[in-house]
Amino acid sequence: MILDDYRSPWLTEELDDLQQLTRTFLDKEVVPNQARWAEQHMVDRDFWRAAGRAGLLCISIPEEYGGGGATFAHEAIIAAEQAHVADDAWANSVHSTIVAHYVNAFGTQEQKLRWLPGMASGELVAAIAMTEPTTGSDLQRVRTRAVRDGDGYGYIINGSKTFISNGTHCDVLIIVARTSDEPGGRGLSLIVAETQDLPGFERGRVLEKIGMHGQDTRELAFVDMRVPAVNLLGGVEGRAFQQLMEQLPQERLIIAVTAAAAAETAVRHAIAYAKEREAFGETLLSFQNTRFVLAECAADALAARTLVDSCITRHVAGELDAAGASLAKFWCTDIQNKVVDRCLQVFGGYGYMMEYPIARMFAAARVQKIYGGTNEIMKELVARAL
Repeated sequence: MILDDYRSPWLTEELDDLQQLTRTFLDKEVVPNQARWAEQHMVDRDFWRAAGRAGLLCISIPEEYGGGGATFAHEAIIAAEQAHVADDAWANSVHSTIVAHYVNAFGTQEQKLRWLPGMASGELVAAIAMTEPTTGSDLQRVRTRAVRDGDGYGYIINGSKTFISNGTHCDVLIIVARTSDEPGGRGLSLIVAETQDLPGFERGRVLEKIGMHGQDTRELAFVDMRVPAVNLLGGVEGRAFQQLMEQLPQERLIIAVTAAAAAETAVRHAIAYAKEREAFGETLLSFQNTRFVLAECAADALAARTLVDSCITRHVAGELDAAGASLAKFWCTDIQNKVVDRCLQVFGGYGYMMEYPIARMFAAARVQKIYGGTNEIMKELVARAL
């Protein structure tokens, strides 16, 4: 198959070994549990510890903080392998690729030592609370407020957040909150809540999504929630918008990675099905229309993969800018949705049945064009850089 003939230029023997380790782990720990996790709307809490024991959490965080001391390329391997088994339940990218890097990049030494080792072991699960019921991609409109209390302890936080991945299990929660009345992003700060037995921290309803049923996406509320001042990420107020802008490119790139891997996986599933399924005495692959559709899908998937490869290479070298990550995010997720939809059609009625991976992939693909910044916002960011 043409997709098998291509090897990403950034791959190494070490990354090949990680790929095999991840595949073995996912086959053992994820694939048998996918249906049950979808029913309970979350992965098992112990699963995070198993992932930690396997060395798959915080793999690109420095070893001195419990991480693997590796690079974004290692994160990309894990995310791609998840896509290859149609895993949309384990939000490791939020935990390891996003939240851990906020702490590593902006946290004080004490904050890094307090949270990162537990995140690497799976004893602590992390989430980030940006989106609010009335605020999506426009983070400057955040209304959640963090006000200094009168006794000098820290902050009293009031507000609500929605669409929070890892919302059920999170022990460490980065909150985007307004700490001053300065306009726009200048009044925003990142404050970390340690949620266990925290008064005023409320986990709302588990949200019923079109797809990703196994992921614990929830509403969260803060009612006079008191957080110590030492939990202000980096120790200086008013830096959240800058911090968010610095880290969002990595978030958008990991979404592009999963999109490209999902498109490739959809093509593989459709080809295998078309070779077996018969209609009018012939296999589906014998029909010219099927062959042309799959040829086009294979071309789209390969193009997405090569774009992602270019971005990974640049990102590891510290050369990927926000516009480049935004371009990869919108283009690859658009391709993912297009390819998965066309591959589902090859399956006919069976493609609409949730026991088939292609159906779960179809349902999970749609949100890829929304979170991490909508694709419309991504195109605007790219256009500004033209």
